[in-house]
Amino acid sequence: MTTILIIEDEPDLRELVSHQIEAAGMTAIGAGTGLEGLALARSKRPDLVLLDLMLPDIQGVEVCRRLRAEGATATLPIIMLTARTSEFDRVLGFETGADDYVQKPFSNRELILRVQAVLRRRGPQAEDDTVLTAPGLQVDTARHQVRVEGEEIKMTALEFRLLVTLVSRKGRVQTRQMLLEDVWGLSPDMQTRTVDTHVKRLRERLGKAGDAIETVRGVGYCFREAQDAR
Repeated sequence: MTTILIIEDEPDLRELVSHQIEAAGMTAIGAGTGLEGLALARSKRPDLVLLDLMLPDIQGVEVCRRLRAEGATATLPIIMLTARTSEFDRVLGFETGADDYVQKPFSNRELILRVQAVLRRRGPQAEDDTVLTAPGLQVDTARHQVRVEGEEIKMTALEFRLLVTLVSRKGRVQTRQMLLEDVWGLSPDMQTRTVDTHVKRLRERLGKAGDAIETVRGVGYCFREAQDAR
């Protein structure tokens, strides 16, 4: 059964979210502090983390950063929950590795739909059996699988979405503004290094195949065939 870890310091809200998660047919486990949440993420290996941004011991962005830095939890889906409303805070969450961002107060239905959407991007699906290919690279969009030279590569939902966007538009330059809007749903007017940060991570995950992601100086990125990458 799908297990959701809720890291939230408000007991009433944590209990409410737990109830909604279980009503949707999933298992909920809770933590009231960032350190407790980190320990549970390591020991229980949940399928997804709902992470409050404001915690009493360490900030949610630091929890996210630590989860992304550890091999066992590096690709664990993370949805941030916060009462902060500025786009800057959303960017900060994305730059530390969050897959999605839900603003408080939120409706129970919205939260469950967001959880299901992020999980769906990771799991196998019957529909949309598109397989994108490039030399040494295979991207199965239905199964959320990436293979480099036949070896499966694990990545976060956001990294996968970025890769699919680049590969599906192979040979076409994607500006940072286009990627911000299409992949992150952020305003194209934002001045942020979110795109650059995630492209760097994506290249590292793909190894040699990452050379096909070419930097177009002053503009953005373009996925080219490996032999054309510069």
